[in-house]
Amino acid sequence: MRILRRSVALAAGLLAASIGLSAYADGGYGGNGVKRVLLISIDGMHALDFINCAQGVSGVNGGAPYCPNLAGLAETGVNYLEAATAEPSDSFPGLMALVTGGSPRTVGAFYDVAYDYSLDPPAKTTGNGVSGDPSLCKAGQPPMGTRTEFDEGIDFDQTQLNGGAPGGADGGIASIDPQRLERDPAHDCNPVYPWNFVRTNTIFGVIHDAHGYTAWSDKHPSYSSVSGPGKGTNVDDYYSPEINSIPVNLPQVKILNLNCNPLPDQTAVSSSNDWTNSFQNIQCYDALKVQAILNEINGKDHSGQFRRPVPNIFGMNFQVVSIGQKLIEKSLTPTVTGGYMDNEGRPTSALLGEIEFADAAIGKMVTALKTQGLYNSTLIIISAKHGQSPIDSARYLGISNKPNDPITTSPAGILDALLPPSEQPFPPGNPSGDPPQIGPTEDDISLLWLADPSQTANAVKMLESQSPAAPNSGAPAGNKAGIGEIYSGPGITQMFNPPGLPPNGDPRTPQIIVTPNIGVTYSGSGKKLAEHGGFAHDDINAILLVSNPSISSSTVTSPVENYQVAPTILAALGLDPNKLDSVRLENVQVLPGLGLDSGKSGY
Repeated sequence: MRILRRSVALAAGLLAASIGLSAYADGGYGGNGVKRVLLISIDGMHALDFINCAQGVSGVNGGAPYCPNLAGLAETGVNYLEAATAEPSDSFPGLMALVTGGSPRTVGAFYDVAYDYSLDPPAKTTGNGVSGDPSLCKAGQPPMGTRTEFDEGIDFDQTQLNGGAPGGADGGIASIDPQRLERDPAHDCNPVYPWNFVRTNTIFGVIHDAHGYTAWSDKHPSYSSVSGPGKGTNVDDYYSPEINSIPVNLPQVKILNLNCNPLPDQTAVSSSNDWTNSFQNIQCYDALKVQAILNEINGKDHSGQFRRPVPNIFGMNFQVVSIGQKLIEKSLTPTVTGGYMDNEGRPTSALLGEIEFADAAIGKMVTALKTQGLYNSTLIIISAKHGQSPIDSARYLGISNKPNDPITTSPAGILDALLPPSEQPFPPGNPSGDPPQIGPTEDDISLLWLADPSQTANAVKMLESQSPAAPNSGAPAGNKAGIGEIYSGPGITQMFNPPGLPPNGDPRTPQIIVTPNIGVTYSGSGKKLAEHGGFAHDDINAILLVSNPSISSSTVTSPVENYQVAPTILAALGLDPNKLDSVRLENVQVLPGLGLDSGKSGY
């Protein structure tokens, strides 16, 4: 996040922005009047959710549509019905796909919590249990390998809304504790910051280099990874209230008729709670980021305290829909359950309220753009980092990963012994988990990095023995792990770089990926009825809508991917999409149906 500039420097920056961004207009891109892009991720929202809320579905809201603002954007927009998120369908790779145009092959982001054989553990144990020790990294020595963590665990204090940032800052890169970052023995054991963990540049870096003004709001300080390689300064205004902090009253929230002081749900405000534990409180949390966007539209920074340019690229993520899809709020009497009523995606009343909230918030943004005379020159992209599985909530089956994880401890702990210590659910010899370790990477998928990669074939055989396809195979009865498909060897390299150390392998690629049967997750949580992370249709088929008043309403039914959003943003702004490393390396095209893919001027 760039240090706040004085007014003279700000004026110079504004002039540079107008010169820099227009400089590319003669290169075959642009010419469509777009001066800025508002990128919104409604995490979890499926393409089916948008169909139902925009058109209406029987049994919900009297059959009438219930997202009028999103439906309004579709009247001057292109709706992509077969849009796919990144795989794995987690927030971290999903976000990086949107802003880099790349997959884990080039970006190197597999999950918030993953593994890297080329790095060493942090100097200090993270908030979520990645073991750290100052002595565990030796500059110039072969790496140990380590769990990598880019979520709330790297905050100074993940219990606080501002991540424990020194001096009371309201969240951002100042909240990151460098001692909790993994270290690079090839570079003097320096900590690896989120923006340097990703391998390729981002739209924020390209637009910043063209003297554009940039802003982003998200759920963790660690998601400052959107800045891309460098010093973390490609996002001029980064805001990241910590979603996994203890809920606190928010008197500053003054939009959408919310009363957040005190918080509306007092059953979920204890020290054991975070913002994701309540259907109501999560709306107050998301409202913080909505207010940031409204402030930026009005020519201020996210806090509304300082005058700033209206960003050329800005946006946020919503968490409300994701929480509405998977939360079972047992602290309420009677218990309130989110999710869906059937396979057609009819939302429960709890989920309905979250979709309506996100829609109303986007409506506020549209109104603010119109009030400021910016609507016609703004391209609005509504997307999702990930979907959620299963849509048919009745098919949900949570299999616990504590203390006897069905994947990593089957059979009888043998596979567990093949994993690096930091991947094991509990430290060796300490089955009680005191202190706990972060454990394996599992949601509705299992990613496995082995302590000895040469044991991959043996590990696969163990997993196959626990998931017999034939009833008379001689293996233990039943598929207790709910395993659907196992990927290894060429099955991995079809999707990602081959695992291993350079120059022949990628130190971040898992040796094995296990995808379960539809509806099975490995969280085992009694508070959930859905999860994301995998490759299933409900995980990856998410909303993608691109809107501007100059666009004629249309629907694209051919498959597209979230990777295509990043080059599309640059092309719309008159910048060359091939300035993105991942776009060049993976040959990613701009989205079809906008006129940008053929080099035309305008839509």
